[in-house]
Amino acid sequence: MTVLFRISCLVPLMVLVAHSNIAGAGDHQLRITEDETELRFWLENMVWYHRYVREEITQVTGLDESQLKTQLMKFNISEATRPPRNPERLLLLPYPGGRHPRIGFLEGAVEPQRETKLSVFCPWDDHSYVVMDVPEAIWSNLGLTYLAHTHVTTIWEQQGAALEQQEWQRNGDGSFQMQRRLPNGIEFGTTAKALSDHIAMTMFLKNGTDQPLSDLRVQNCVMLKGAEGFDQQTNENKVFTDGYAVARSANGDRWIITGWDPLHRAWGNKRCPCLHADPKFPDCDPGETRYLRGWLSFYEGADIAAELQRIESTGWRHRSPDGSGE
Repeated sequence: MTVLFRISCLVPLMVLVAHSNIAGAGDHQLRITEDETELRFWLENMVWYHRYVREEITQVTGLDESQLKTQLMKFNISEATRPPRNPERLLLLPYPGGRHPRIGFLEGAVEPQRETKLSVFCPWDDHSYVVMDVPEAIWSNLGLTYLAHTHVTTIWEQQGAALEQQEWQRNGDGSFQMQRRLPNGIEFGTTAKALSDHIAMTMFLKNGTDQPLSDLRVQNCVMLKGAEGFDQQTNENKVFTDGYAVARSANGDRWIITGWDPLHRAWGNKRCPCLHADPKFPDCDPGETRYLRGWLSFYEGADIAAELQRIESTGWRHRSPDGSGE
């Protein structure tokens, strides 16, 4: 076994950190699969990229220590067998769950569900990543219509209706897609694709009810806990300007940038810490579908204003929902 799984060799501080990551996770984090292809994908994801310790892996997969050891040996998954990244595009993966993606304000996100969360790995080192929650929440004239964790009561919880767990669909072009139909017929979904210098995203909402929908505010969160140099619990290192939410590293020369269009509000929660460029769907009549477009990228340098101008000049806000052009 590699260093990743020699738990006895971990220093006490690392053990304490691992336990604190797991502390808020319960049975709703459990994702058992009988499909070997799926199991292998998630084990590679957790070991090679998110660098989970054994307790984190067993807590999510439901495997016991012996079963986990057997599966890792069977699939030849270890730190030593981690493949090199594809230099042609950013690394984008579904977030495995279990480990809480926030540092603080955990009471505001109990049992975070992984089917809305994607990790984007920073290009400047081999371990840092941000977790996008897309969407974290959807509000409408009906009330809180969707929430990707437990906190504020949704309209479905008020009715005693439970939403089933889902997973991201992995597409042949390297993109990831999720789609959900709510009990009243509202459908929504997100597609995210890793390109060479950014993550291109679209989100849709279809009104399957017989009444108009309005005030369709969306919370799309970028959590910074896993990004080295960006995990300070402050908003002093963040910029909210021209429709973008931007975080600056502690040394001042690295940046994480996100934007959504049409934008409703750009802000950050220092306790998490996280970035928000929260969009808003136009009002939607019965049978109609509305779209949003999103962006996430990284920048190394001193002139963030010039970089934001460059991003704006790409025309990403005007691309069609399938990303094919104007």
